[in-house]
Amino acid sequence: MLTNSEQQTEALLAGLVEVERYVGRAGWDQPARLFALVLTSQLLAAEPSLADQLTVTSPDALSSVEQDDFHPGTDLETALSQIYWPPTVTGCALSVERSFLPPDLDSEIPPDPARAAEFVAHHPQRQDLRVVAGAVRAANGAIITHCVARVASNPDDLLVGADMVPALTQAIAWTLQDNEGNS
Repeated sequence: MLTNSEQQTEALLAGLVEVERYVGRAGWDQPARLFALVLTSQLLAAEPSLADQLTVTSPDALSSVEQDDFHPGTDLETALSQIYWPPTVTGCALSVERSFLPPDLDSEIPPDPARAAEFVAHHPQRQDLRVVAGAVRAANGAIITHCVARVASNPDDLLVGADMVPALTQAIAWTLQDNEGNS
């Protein structure tokens, strides 16, 4: 039998996979996209008309609700620091795409951020990655985080890890803390 924390982690992972598939249907070169994660049972209680539209069937599952007004621009960290989720939101997920190079090319990347971005964007060894990072409030007051990711060059594989992008999961987790005074 799974513990409550393990059940919440499984629900979070299922929600992240659902978000990644949803975002992936639109292809690559997507902007950062933010989703509230709510218990399906609470969503259906508030909006019974959505029952036919939901892909999630378990009432203990998490359903994602895209936040269409989220437009972080180039400063994702600052945009996330301005978000506060009310207690009715169980968790949240953020989909971002990044390009990276193999570590052996680090010394070739220019120190200037604009030139570095240009260098990476046009390098023949560039890899594109979509990460969906998420967090949920646990029953014990802790916050559980996790990530899923897909590399464009290997679209059939979905990578999963709790510590895949620590800075991103920390920023996501922060939005679920009691930050009302900071928003």
